Amino acid sequence: MELAEETCDGLARVGPRYNAVATVMRERALAEAKRADAALRRRVRRPLLGIPYGAKDLLAAKGAPTTWGAPPYRDQVIDMDATAIAKLKRAGAVLAAKLAMVELAGGGGYRYPSASLQGPGRNPWNVERWSGGSSSGSGAAVAGGLVAYALGSETSGSIGTPSAYCGVTGLRPTYGLVSRHGAMALSWTLDKIGPMARNADDCGVVLEAIAGPDTADATASGRRFRPLDTRAAAAAVKRARVAFAEEDIEDHASAEAKGALERGVAEFRKVAPKFARAALPALPFGPLVSTVYAAEGSTIFAELIEGERFEELVDTRQKAGLRVSLDIRARDYLQAMRLRNAVSAAFAEIFKVADVIMSVGRTITATPITQALDQPGLTASNPQQTKRPGNTGLIAAGNLAGLPAIFFPCGFGTDAMPVGLQLVGPPFSEPLLVALASAYQRATDHHTKRPKP
Repeated sequence: MELAEETCDGLARVGPRYNAVATVMRERALAEAKRADAALRRRVRRPLLGIPYGAKDLLAAKGAPTTWGAPPYRDQVIDMDATAIAKLKRAGAVLAAKLAMVELAGGGGYRYPSASLQGPGRNPWNVERWSGGSSSGSGAAVAGGLVAYALGSETSGSIGTPSAYCGVTGLRPTYGLVSRHGAMALSWTLDKIGPMARNADDCGVVLEAIAGPDTADATASGRRFRPLDTRAAAAAVKRARVAFAEEDIEDHASAEAKGALERGVAEFRKVAPKFARAALPALPFGPLVSTVYAAEGSTIFAELIEGERFEELVDTRQKAGLRVSLDIRARDYLQAMRLRNAVSAAFAEIFKVADVIMSVGRTITATPITQALDQPGLTASNPQQTKRPGNTGLIAAGNLAGLPAIFFPCGFGTDAMPVGLQLVGPPFSEPLLVALASAYQRATDHHTKRPKP
């Protein structure tokens, strides 16, 4: 009860500084904490028992509005718990807050971080920098110490970007490993729900609780997750083969991020030394994933787009993107879906010679909250098309193929902002991903760093 009170107080007091909180759920948190105290008195011992957390505000939860970060839905109440939240409740976890997000998870392609009912997500390391989208509140709340962990979601980068920008660890599960019942849909074939926490082991604990079958979600795989035991994890790390393309850093990293990313890779090589060069083929991963989620998202939100409340959305580009997406041709969507098979085949070839693929979490550090997001980090004198692509399309490609990924901090840029790495593995390789990131975090202390209050 004391922990729940303190957490809710901190969320109410500090959360607005980061625009991280949609709703503090004090009444529910105290009720769940009371039950957890009773269980502890009965000597029940479960890893999440009594631990407060926050959930991205696209997950329905009893006791609070579910706004989807968008003004038209500011008063929306969905009187149920999403499956992921219901499973955490059964594990004894304490839901303390619904956390801010980019409106409609950014489905229309927003231009500014301010595209949210709560305003721009502010980074705890520097409140004039962005916390990343669309799980902006989840990243900021974990980095700022407001909650021990949070649930985020990813369609194409919404766990990875806030994890990299805020210096936390994020785990994007294999498509279908975690039920999406009770979550706002942006893309039926891309959306995934996953944990964000201080370290990989904590992400594994949360994933074990939320993964598994759900008859309410026809896309749920029915698979469960269980982390490797200590001996199996050590053996897996020792024999893991890591694919890496040096141009991801050499050609793409910003001046601020480059040094820390290079040091992070060097540190990782000491943990898992079996590196080999491998890179994805040159495919239009970004346009492919945006075509899929734009076509599906505009269908999902067609009633809003064509309705009277549409103009209440914050971001002008978001609104324009949603309107245009209604007119995506069936053949373009189907062609993108067909090419997803080619993306999966490309990954399969790499996974014949490697167990995981490593790349940067993001090539840049967090951008200013006032900066347009169209092409951050690019300049006219060094345009993207002149660079070797390497695996910089890994976030989009990995989401197209429904693959799991783990994002973890590896230091700080010259601007004192966090930078991080990512690992992507074959379907349902989460045990190996967690083991590798955990081994790196035992050998380094980047994940233990805290921003000044």
